[in-house]
Amino acid sequence: MTGWLGDNAGTIASYFGQHVWLATLPLLIALILAIPLGWLAWRFGWLHTPMVGLTGLLYTIPSLALFVILPAVLGTQILDPINVVVALTIYTLALLVRTVADGLAAVPRDVIQAATAMGYGGFRRFFAVELPVAVPVIAAGLRVAAVSNVSLVAVSALLGVPQLGLFFTNGLVLDYLPPLVTGIVLCVVLALVLDGLILGLTRLLAPWQRIARGTS
Repeated sequence: MTGWLGDNAGTIASYFGQHVWLATLPLLIALILAIPLGWLAWRFGWLHTPMVGLTGLLYTIPSLALFVILPAVLGTQILDPINVVVALTIYTLALLVRTVADGLAAVPRDVIQAATAMGYGGFRRFFAVELPVAVPVIAAGLRVAAVSNVSLVAVSALLGVPQLGLFFTNGLVLDYLPPLVTGIVLCVVLALVLDGLILGLTRLLAPWQRIARGTS
């Protein structure tokens, strides 16, 4: 095991780095898109059901099928990492639109009224009051999406996209345990690190949550 790790250290590092950006870039893109879409679903009640329903349907598309279809739609090569980024952005967006809408709906009405009474306009109130108060709910959805992305990236190994999932396929084809164990362990580590980072950022952006727990 240690001999295989030493001989393949460069490949392991390369695949790990590739896996990191393939899993995290869709999170950032989807979050940027989900905030205005979630706001629309929350602000205009008649949009909530169709918008959440449509994004929910997107999440039901099998990942492997989406990886295969996207090259034809985007005009890219089958091994192009952009296919993985677009697919995971779709899945993450499907999760986060509902999460953002639910998070904004959970903001107490008296908080919004107090901000309005203090002279906060709609735009300023959203970014200074409503969105920060919704952070814990949004972060909960983001944590689920992050862990999901780590596992979904590995599926693209079936198409030959270089990342940690290739250790799974190589290990199975060669009937060799070290790459399998390495791929599994590193995927778990990456998922835990991303989850911890999001949790840490949540505590930083919403410190009142800890105060509320401490006084409850």
